[in-house]
Amino acid sequence: MIRFALFGAGRIGIMHAANIAAHAEAQLTNVYDVHQPSAAKVVAAYGGRVTDTVAATLEGVDAVLIASSTPTHVDLMVASAAAGKAILCEKPIDLDIERVNGARTALADSGVPIQLAFNRRYDPSHRAVHDAIVAGEIGQLEQVVITSRDTGLAPRAYIEVSGGIYRDMMIHDFDLARFLLDGDEVEEVFAIGSVRVDQMLTEFGDVDTAMVVMRSAKGTLVHINNSRRSVYGHDQRVEVLGSNGMLQADHPRSNAMVRYNRDATTARGLLPFSFIERFAQAYVDELDEFIQMVKGKKSPTVTYEDGRRALLLANAATASFRTKQPVAVSYA
Repeated sequence: MIRFALFGAGRIGIMHAANIAAHAEAQLTNVYDVHQPSAAKVVAAYGGRVTDTVAATLEGVDAVLIASSTPTHVDLMVASAAAGKAILCEKPIDLDIERVNGARTALADSGVPIQLAFNRRYDPSHRAVHDAIVAGEIGQLEQVVITSRDTGLAPRAYIEVSGGIYRDMMIHDFDLARFLLDGDEVEEVFAIGSVRVDQMLTEFGDVDTAMVVMRSAKGTLVHINNSRRSVYGHDQRVEVLGSNGMLQADHPRSNAMVRYNRDATTARGLLPFSFIERFAQAYVDELDEFIQMVKGKKSPTVTYEDGRRALLLANAATASFRTKQPVAVSYA
């Protein structure tokens, strides 16, 4: 059994706790949250004990799952690595690339297994598209189109510290694009955005509707579109075009019924309402891969460096949006 410490007992932490408790090779041992009643609720539902310090949380465990607020991630990763614990950390590593770069050497030197929780790489449909690209099924990759639309804005307090749509929401799509490009790194980013949902975002220089176009080293073009408002459910899709064909990864639906009548033909079931529902299986598979990695049976699909590069793309998009100019990307 892999004994887990969980940092963060909010919505994502609760989901991870449930998955740990349900896994045959895992056990939730320690739970820490600055709001102890939240940690207590997780423990009551999924086991373990509430701890009141980082040091106590790291005692008696094999691995940590970091689902706390973004500004805590780097410090918790460094402390966990120093204690010799395997690390599964939610995205992003941090909003400050200097902090990400500063921790890179210490984490690499620690030798502990580290995996970043970019869950979209673990979605079965996305993985199937990636594997087909790598196998050469559609020939030379020429275009990647990613659509991500959420069902609504997060609370104001979250938006204020989120780092903006490109670092908070679209960072998932930057990582997914890199996954599909399979080593063909993005060289140039151009971003535009608008406020179409809530004018509150203008107070923070943020937008709720965004599009990005990127060009890879080999010339593949990538288009990403994001919206904070999707009244019909959480909408996340991928389309890739190659010299020999096209692949699509659609979202799952509640059913696959097809209805025909004199007025219309429809094949519709409801979309998942939240990203947790949409990527439920991806989160399970992500955790399982991490557990197998801790046991020495697998290598991570998403590394610390992948997380760093996704942030670099998010930073480039943010700079492009502000300057209204394309931005060249350096990975140094």
